[in-house]
Amino acid sequence: MGIPVEPAKPLNVGIIGCGAIIAQYLASFRRLDAINLVAVADLDPARAEAVAESYDGVRALSVDGLLAADDVELVLNLTIPAAHADIALKAIAAGKAVYGEKPLAATTAEARQVLEAANAAGVMVGCAPDTVLGTGIQTARKAIDDGLIGAPVSATATMATPGHERWHPNPDFYYQPGGGPLLDMGPYYVSALVTLLGPVVSVVGAASHTRSERTIGSGPRKGQKVTVEIDSHVTGVLVHASGALSTLFMSFDAVKTKSPNIEVHGEKGSLVVPDPNHFDGDVQLFELGAEEWKTLPVSAGYVDAGRGFGIADLSATPAGQEPRAGGQLAFHALEVMESVLESAKNGSAVVIKSTVKRPGMVELTELSTPVRAAPVRA
Repeated sequence: MGIPVEPAKPLNVGIIGCGAIIAQYLASFRRLDAINLVAVADLDPARAEAVAESYDGVRALSVDGLLAADDVELVLNLTIPAAHADIALKAIAAGKAVYGEKPLAATTAEARQVLEAANAAGVMVGCAPDTVLGTGIQTARKAIDDGLIGAPVSATATMATPGHERWHPNPDFYYQPGGGPLLDMGPYYVSALVTLLGPVVSVVGAASHTRSERTIGSGPRKGQKVTVEIDSHVTGVLVHASGALSTLFMSFDAVKTKSPNIEVHGEKGSLVVPDPNHFDGDVQLFELGAEEWKTLPVSAGYVDAGRGFGIADLSATPAGQEPRAGGQLAFHALEVMESVLESAKNGSAVVIKSTVKRPGMVELTELSTPVRAAPVRA
């Protein structure tokens, strides 16, 4: 079932971390009656003050002040990945639900602590990417569920770029432990593959890198060198519990590709699935015996969705049930990615210890309301 368009009571949200990504969440919150933003915090008080001044009814607090605030029901964790677990655990200890930017934590060991703490406290955990809830991935999901391609056999997921240092003024993180193409972009692709094909039971991986350093291409550090400490090209094969096989191609070394972001192949047809880093996009089907691809009508997912719709979805999830963009899916995706890298290092298949129930499909739902304009302050 879709989330009610007019929920009985909006969810009071506080945001910790007021970096660049917050703008996308604020834009969504202005369109979501299910969300009531009440407070923001950042280690840099000026950044929190700037957000509070731009959004009516929001106050800027210290991190500790926000965690202690009685009116904050859910903490949106937009800190850097290394701080995800620490902030989540503090929020849970304060009795608050948590929704975080990807990944759930820097490691599966930390992520496990978050889920165990939330379970003990009886609070919900959600995590990006919620792009899987948009019309692109969900229309593809419905096509698979409706049997348009028959039994799924395989999928490919492709992300190719010559490197973020060309445009990012401080790209160091991407080439240090915890970075790399798989951990950077893999959450979108792996979460989509699990949503489409179900959980993964084992993986095989291989990885390499072509350069020992990269040159920053923009900003005040333009021309400076960045040392490459990780593999910048990763491939992997994911064995799904259903028997389907997914092949990952994640690269900061490849220049360009014409391959679809995701393709899913079945006995009766093949699907081209849109970019899992976006919420919408065309889904194309080629049926056995057909002469050309056809674009499927939008048939499932949240219409005109944006970052933060996963929180609205969580707010309508009954107590005791796992949100669609939930902590269990985020943990499973993180373990899959860690295991691909482990397999690449040790040269053997790795069994995935976790599993997750394939998230329920999102019915085609008009969730957003007209944009609420930012107040004009004297």
